[in-house]
Amino acid sequence: MIREETRRKLRDLNLEELIQYLEMEHIENQSHDLSFDERFQMMIDYLYQVKYTDKVHRLLKNARLRLPKAEINDIYYADRGISKTVILELGTCQFMDRNMNIVFQGYTGSGKTYLACAVAKQACKLQYRTKYIRIPDLLMEYDESTLLKNGPQKILRKYSTYPLLILDEWLLEEISESEQFFLFELIERRHDTASTIFCTQFKKENWHKRLGGGAHADAIMDRIIYNSIFVETGTFNMREYFSAKREYLNMDSK
Repeated sequence: MIREETRRKLRDLNLEELIQYLEMEHIENQSHDLSFDERFQMMIDYLYQVKYTDKVHRLLKNARLRLPKAEINDIYYADRGISKTVILELGTCQFMDRNMNIVFQGYTGSGKTYLACAVAKQACKLQYRTKYIRIPDLLMEYDESTLLKNGPQKILRKYSTYPLLILDEWLLEEISESEQFFLFELIERRHDTASTIFCTQFKKENWHKRLGGGAHADAIMDRIIYNSIFVETGTFNMREYFSAKREYLNMDSK
């Protein structure tokens, strides 16, 4: 059994998991025939796995993904014209090593958000800090911050530090001149230092007008277009497909 003083020291070191392992090992008594090195390795493997699982759970919780159950291996490819090879490659998150961006572009309902969340979930599993936010919500947060002292600067610092940021519904609504400047500052701070995933209905040919058509539009596009992987998600409506599939399964179960 573990002495109480040992328990206290382990708790002081934030090693509660090690206490659990030693208690479990004492009860099950499955490793008494193993060498010290083997038992030590088993203990470290257990401790690492528990710590890793807890960290990934925290990262996923803080990421606030729109679709937290999205999985890279559950993506539906038939009828969509999406390359499985490309998506699985994005799932390795090697694009983040080069501080590159991803643009998922396609019609409404084509699965852009699911793809973005699936890649973001992989990033969390690789222990990257990640954040998901819709552009309308981000701009609302910015507009509210303008009423506070140094509010916009705090918002910029908050969202510029994530290694991976998902900006959903990119350019869905018209933006004001001050919002253009805010987006420029955010993109500029993240350029060549972090990765961003954009989900949008609009082809890049239409971005300039949606961004106001001025100098800020030029600057924003220049920092995104030439450093991004573009993935067309097509016209196949995934919401309609899964809705019909659920109806079929419900009918079949009656």
